[in-house]
Amino acid sequence: MGFLPYREPRSGIDYLIEDNVLPNAIEIAQRCISKTTWTLGSPWRPEPWPGMRAPQALTPTELLTIEKCVMNGLGIQALQPQDASESGISGHNHIQIVGGAEGVARPHVDSAKICDYAAVLYLHPNPPTPHCGTSFYRLRGEEGQPDGNICPREYESLSQVPGIPGEMDPTMFEEIKEVPYVFNRLLAYKSDLIHSATSYFGWGHQLASKRMAAVFFWKVVT
Repeated sequence: MGFLPYREPRSGIDYLIEDNVLPNAIEIAQRCISKTTWTLGSPWRPEPWPGMRAPQALTPTELLTIEKCVMNGLGIQALQPQDASESGISGHNHIQIVGGAEGVARPHVDSAKICDYAAVLYLHPNPPTPHCGTSFYRLRGEEGQPDGNICPREYESLSQVPGIPGEMDPTMFEEIKEVPYVFNRLLAYKSDLIHSATSYFGWGHQLASKRMAAVFFWKVVT
């Protein structure tokens, strides 16, 4: 018996891909790269997220376009942003920049207490490879057999699921779907799917050389 349930990710149900989602994406990318105040994640601080990030990636009007796209594409009536939740954990509508030396693929799920859906908007105009978007994974069993890809809602993280080690590494997972990095592409997905950035890029000090994406987290309003 596996540790996790498995569900093949379904377009329009479990995830949504929308290209050319914002008409002013170049302007947004330039605005984000020009920010002067950043919060550092790993490897500089003991945070679960890598690189650096800053709030207010999109304006309210731009954010409304993103939310309408997600609701229409996934059949959702209403969304509540993470920053309006009781948890008060920031992250929604942040721009995140991560260099190749600052992070690796780290399959995980987002806490069901914080969000039901998450999304990324790829904002680097000229990525060196398309294989730096987002991938979905399934767990491998103790003997390497395929396991599940959905974290039950009663657990906030995979490490809380009985039988799964608290310390996990990428060899414990198998990639089942890759969504390539395309400028101005929005990827929204159910937060209980095991997922990760496929890879990161950029090895210099210039922010413009690194992987850049806006991130979003929502609860469904019923």
